[in-house]
Amino acid sequence: MQTSPAHAVHHGDREIETLEEFDAIVSARGTLSGFRVQAVDLTDRTRELLTTDTTGAVFLGCRMRPDAADKLRADGALVLPPVPGLPFDPYRGHLYAPDDLFASLDKGYEATPDALAYDWFRRTRTDGDIFASMLRAVHDDSMSDALDELLRGARVVGVMGGHAMARGTEEFRGAARLGRALTLAGFTVATGGGPGAMEAANLGAYAAPYDARMLEEACELLAVAPSFTPSVTDWARAAFEVRDRWPKGNHSIGIPTWFYGHEPPNAFASHIAKYFANATREDGLLARCNAGVVFLPGAAGTVQEVFDNATPNYYRSRGEPTPMVLVDREHWTERLPAWPLLRSLARGRSMEARIALVDRIEEAPEALKRLAG
Repeated sequence: MQTSPAHAVHHGDREIETLEEFDAIVSARGTLSGFRVQAVDLTDRTRELLTTDTTGAVFLGCRMRPDAADKLRADGALVLPPVPGLPFDPYRGHLYAPDDLFASLDKGYEATPDALAYDWFRRTRTDGDIFASMLRAVHDDSMSDALDELLRGARVVGVMGGHAMARGTEEFRGAARLGRALTLAGFTVATGGGPGAMEAANLGAYAAPYDARMLEEACELLAVAPSFTPSVTDWARAAFEVRDRWPKGNHSIGIPTWFYGHEPPNAFASHIAKYFANATREDGLLARCNAGVVFLPGAAGTVQEVFDNATPNYYRSRGEPTPMVLVDREHWTERLPAWPLLRSLARGRSMEARIALVDRIEEAPEALKRLAG
């Protein structure tokens, strides 16, 4: 799912995000003029930098020798060097993988880049430092750019639900079966990237290349650590044990946030777009679910997502309304009666034919298909 050098050249893409792309562009075009080079280590490409036209190019967080940087600036290129001392790269060119965020898990979750980034976020967001807020904004924009590149042409279905859904429960297994069914139907599953229902759906997508028995066994293995409390370390290690046993999982998307840093990302989303700004993350997640969203039972966060999704469908601000399927009639009509309000909003509008309420999670894929026409 990554952009190849040939893809970049064919589509006139001006971004270079890997050393392979850099070499291909220099070889094929003989110029870097006007290109944007993002978070690529160029310390071994000094000769190419010194001999290639870089007029109007931009280098974002690229490591390079001082003489190369001096030459680029003399050419009129903009060079923004790496920022030292950060637990993340604000100019990152690709989404995270689980191994990126959970590196050093053997020393405990507190030592991982994910935990260190959350600690940095907590320290800097309280002091009003404009430099820190700029770094957060640049990082989040890099995430959005990478997400758009990855999902180009994909049919994305979102699965939303609460973080409190425990491993080992029938609800968790049902959400996992949903993720598997959607993936086998040709959709790319996207979730909020956290624990609970989100992890279950990403797990189901991961399990798609295997038979149904593998998914049941994986759920049993995960149940030894039902929740990310009291130990994120134990919770995450159980997930990596499943990944190690069945290493060839399918891809899916997780879009979590350090704003809710007490909730760790799950290890079953192959591509993770983690944001500092929750509002950017929420809107971006729902906006990219172009094939619809399934809403599993949840609390305040899931209710917010229902109506964040309903608003552009109501106004058709993103074009034709996309399908919305709410699962569990009792939950959405009695415990948290979002369904009656959603139905009232939709009445008489084009989105009326794009919403459904189903009793069981197994009904959701067929409901999505029906609503899509």
